[in-house]
Amino acid sequence: MPTIEDILALLTLRDYNTRLVITSTAILGAAAGLIGSFLMLRRRSLMGDALSHATLPGIAIAFLVMVAVGGEGKYLPGLLAGAAIAGLIGVGCVVWITRLSHLRDDTAMGIVLSVFFGLGVALLGVIQNLPGGNKAGLESFIYGKTASMVWSDFVLICGAAVVCMVMCLLFYKELKSLCFDANYARSWGLPTGLLDAMVLALVCVVVVIGLQAVGLILIIALLITPPAAARFWTHRLGMMLVLSVVIGAASGYLGSAVSALFPRMPAGAIIVVVAAILFLVSMLMGPARGVLPRVWRGFVLQHSVLRQHVLRAFYEMNESAHEGELTEVEQTQLSIDRLMAARSWRRTQLLRALRAARREGLVEVASASGGDDENMDGRVYRLTDQGLVVAARNVRNHRLWEMYLIAHADIAPSHVDRDADQVEHVLGDEMVARLEERLRREYPEVLLPKVPISPHVIE
Repeated sequence: MPTIEDILALLTLRDYNTRLVITSTAILGAAAGLIGSFLMLRRRSLMGDALSHATLPGIAIAFLVMVAVGGEGKYLPGLLAGAAIAGLIGVGCVVWITRLSHLRDDTAMGIVLSVFFGLGVALLGVIQNLPGGNKAGLESFIYGKTASMVWSDFVLICGAAVVCMVMCLLFYKELKSLCFDANYARSWGLPTGLLDAMVLALVCVVVVIGLQAVGLILIIALLITPPAAARFWTHRLGMMLVLSVVIGAASGYLGSAVSALFPRMPAGAIIVVVAAILFLVSMLMGPARGVLPRVWRGFVLQHSVLRQHVLRAFYEMNESAHEGELTEVEQTQLSIDRLMAARSWRRTQLLRALRAARREGLVEVASASGGDDENMDGRVYRLTDQGLVVAARNVRNHRLWEMYLIAHADIAPSHVDRDADQVEHVLGDEMVARLEERLRREYPEVLLPKVPISPHVIE
């Protein structure tokens, strides 16, 4: 078990090798998160998987070529160059297959991924049978070997990260248009093909520099997981890119730190596990698309809709047949049973809505012959002045939408009430103003902004 001194040494990054590894993986995670965001928005996340697996035969062939010409087979720049060339050839094969055969992208990527990876494994088997081939250590490119990173790896990762950031900043508007509407971008004369090629080239750069850190199998997790996690927190592209960079960097930093504390845990796998944990937290807690905030918003909306229906029931049951405004007539005090007869409410549901309306000052108890909120047979209710204003606004929006549906959706007046119920609760001020303007031209006899008369009989 790690001691407190070990943890402090890790937090302060005293050890040179630990400092180098943690910094390198954090920068790699940031670069992967940045370029992976555009890859995900283009719905080509599996292209990164195909590209990473396609690098394996390039590594093996580069080793064989360097050995054949009498060079050092384990020369890292040569191996990475072979990986980059093979990866680009793999992506080209995917594009070529989809254009010639009209197969879907996922089918072509599956074919290329399996064929190239199988070829790479076969070539690694050949290398193992060569004299000294078993000491080449090429299998480390499959799963990664973070602890063996040196200063040249750090410089390479930093250079690639700078290239990715600079290219994304320079072509931010063009990439934004490409990701959200490629046809629109093409209509404005943007070279969408070149932009796609640039994104794939940057992905190839990130994959190649990440081979030694996390391996060709796990590098795809750094390309996909941080952007997917960031998507739960925001709807804005700029903020999503920032969050994706932060999550990617945090995954690399924390994964390497845990691996340093527990030496038997491989850093590449722990980095991916940390990224998965951050994704799970984002999926549950992200305010934009997270599960729990979405459930909470649905709960709040459900209770808001119920409260609006109760207020509308108060208004309509008190409304005079000849007056458009309830303020000119005396309110009728309504009991629980009478309110329940207006709609198919459950008693507990109605009581909950009345309690919420009372807390907000929209409904008050007019009179009571005893009993509490759980036994309210003797209680009758009425709208407060504030509740009357809110109820009138709700009824007005409902009837404006009813009139619009009758006029433009050809819905019978006897059936329009339920359709309007599904829309009236999400009408914003801008939509209400547009409805008023439209209906004022078509129905000049309707006195806006007063509450229009219901276009159908209210039972």
